[in-house]
Amino acid sequence: MTVTIAGRTIGGTSPCYVVAEIGINHNGDMELAKRLINVAVAAGCDAVKFQKRTVDVVYTAAELAKARESPFGTTNGELKRALEFGKEQYQEIDTHCRKAGIVWFASPWDEASVDFLESFNVPCHKVASASLTDDNLLRHIRATKKPAIISTGMSTMAQIERAVEVLGTKDLIVLHSTSTYPASYDELNLKVIPILAQRFKVPIGYSGHETGIPSSVAAVALGAKMIERHLTMDRAMWGSDQAASLEPNGITRLVRDIRLVETALGDGKKRVFDREVPIMEKLRRVGR
Repeated sequence: MTVTIAGRTIGGTSPCYVVAEIGINHNGDMELAKRLINVAVAAGCDAVKFQKRTVDVVYTAAELAKARESPFGTTNGELKRALEFGKEQYQEIDTHCRKAGIVWFASPWDEASVDFLESFNVPCHKVASASLTDDNLLRHIRATKKPAIISTGMSTMAQIERAVEVLGTKDLIVLHSTSTYPASYDELNLKVIPILAQRFKVPIGYSGHETGIPSSVAAVALGAKMIERHLTMDRAMWGSDQAASLEPNGITRLVRDIRLVETALGDGKKRVFDREVPIMEKLRRVGR
């Protein structure tokens, strides 16, 4: 089964679809968001992704009132609101991405955010791991008739099965993930990727939060059809996701290495290549 997003096929024999997750790494700065989009384009990524939340719906008043020091104030609410782009900012993102020639979409954390994103006619919706068990949100996303991508961090197989039951398998992509930031290599459990593929018969991908590149490339070798990695200009920047992100050089290397591995995987049919023939004629011994 394959899924089409903005004219690109995900799954089957199509090249891996690489998503640069900007998320909230823009720190509320539109110019920084545009720079990150430009980095993703230069690296050869297929799409960039953001997050969209209605702060007063996603978080309780008590949670927003909690003390939390940040560049934006002293409460959690001041931080969350500062990181949330509104209509005007997303219009800039939409315009910038169109000019740059890259697809954008986002993870809506509530139904109003789905409707907000639909006003930009995004090509798909991403379900964050934290939202996997929100059946009402899943149904609202499915009602848009757009492809859905679900991350499966901090979830049991039973919870993933429930989400797939609610969404259905049509136009669905499932991303294996571990929700620690940054994730340790002994937490990645990449062997789950082929298990998910066998279980759900939909394109399976990988959303990584580790600091390195090789494990995400290995996910492609294991069958991942979509790779999502957080992007930052500098892992030392302020922000909860920066340390689990790739810098410009890292995302560029990631795309390069994914394409090299895809080439190296070949088609699985054993053959003698033309360039092997002279070596074979020179070195091979045949014993009877």
